[in-house]
Amino acid sequence: MSDSNIGSYHTNAYNAEAACEHCEGIIRHEPWCQTINAAVCYARKIIASPTELSIGDATILHSLGVLWDRCHG
Repeated sequence: MSDSNIGSYHTNAYNAEAACEHCEGIIRHEPWCQTINAAVCYARKIIASPTELSIGDATILHSLGVLWDRCHG
């Protein structure tokens, strides 16, 4: 039998520990997962650390009257 005749197979040997910590994807990441979506990664970064906000985005938010600062609580 040649290699071209060997079929592929699928196994359900995946487990919860192998899941992505962000989207819980086991076989593949979700489209909105921060590990593969740069926009989502940036959004999560600026929420965690307002200093990561780009100058352009800060200017837009400022012109809209938004105060983008770390929450004090």
